Amino acid sequence: MELAKLKWQCRRGSLELDLLLKNYFDTVYLQADNEEKTRFVEMLKLDDEVLLEFFLKTHTNK
Repeated sequence: MELAKLKWQCRRGSLELDLLLKNYFDTVYLQADNEEKTRFVEMLKLDDEVLLEFFLKTHTNK
């Protein structure tokens, strides 16, 4: 997938998701292996509500 398009898809409806996704893209994505890149692209297809719930649950369950 084209990097500019992928970076644009990291822009979401909430500031929290924007920050999380763009930070991952800028700091990890380019160095990730193909499997992780594929998972990230698939994750971006999820609705904002699902992503936010996932990140909140992951953070609070530590």
